[in-house]
Amino acid sequence: MADTRHFLSLLDLSPEELDSLIERASELKRLRQAGTPHATLSGKVLGMIFEKSSTRTRVSFEAGMAQLGGSALFLSPRDTQLGRGEPIEDTARVLSRMVDCVMIRTFDHHHTLERFAEYSRVPVINGLTDLVHPCQLLADMQTYREHRGSIAGKTVTWVGDGNNMCNSYINAARQFDFQLRIASPEGYDPDPDILAAAGERCAIVRDPMGAAEGADLIVTDTWVSMGQEEEKQKRQAAFGIYKVSREMMRLAAPDALFMHCLPAYRGMEVDADLLDAPDSVVWDEAENRLHAQKALLEFLLR
Repeated sequence: MADTRHFLSLLDLSPEELDSLIERASELKRLRQAGTPHATLSGKVLGMIFEKSSTRTRVSFEAGMAQLGGSALFLSPRDTQLGRGEPIEDTARVLSRMVDCVMIRTFDHHHTLERFAEYSRVPVINGLTDLVHPCQLLADMQTYREHRGSIAGKTVTWVGDGNNMCNSYINAARQFDFQLRIASPEGYDPDPDILAAAGERCAIVRDPMGAAEGADLIVTDTWVSMGQEEEKQKRQAAFGIYKVSREMMRLAAPDALFMHCLPAYRGMEVDADLLDAPDSVVWDEAENRLHAQKALLEFLLR
């Protein structure tokens, strides 16, 4: 539907809308910590389609809807006709007549997510695709703001695979006005169209230590994502020098933070003890998925 707002990537909201959404996320966090009821979505139902498994995405959306006074339905391919080959547009037409919002966590961004949104009567949220993971970036931007203030004008270094998280950081550089250095090995660069659209905001720097120098935020992700298990040995060899280490963090700005969207493989893409270090905010980052997504649900449904 032409007048239905979706959240398929960070680019679907204006920088001003993203800014106010993150402010609201921190407000919702304070309300929950104070035990103040905030049932702003009473009676609303979120349908959650999971073609990829998840811990944080499922729990944060399901708990978030409950805390907002609504409810959420978990749908796996085993539970729906999608898994038996029903056309995506037919599922979208039916499901969107019964629920108030749909969250999809899937593989194919264009064929599955965008096609579903095209035929949906209600807002559709990207819970992760192989292309981008915008909900995680809402949480990351909220976390940085809570610890260090505005990220505008700062320098962020992405270390590792040019995957969906890297693509999302490129979009975030545009929307939140920061510079992004991408330290990836040859052959593992981010999506060329997403990168080109960001212009001079983003640069690929092959040397990870050089990319980390003076950075305000260093971010990484697992080297082997879901569906890439057969490439594990090849990837471990390619990414050997792209581990985020204590030495790398010392090259960053004195008050630099470290983030990882989790799950993390300690000792592989990040030093085992770094996740628990004072400059790591990964646990706040994980919790903020809950608050940021609650603010997003309010934005789309109220």
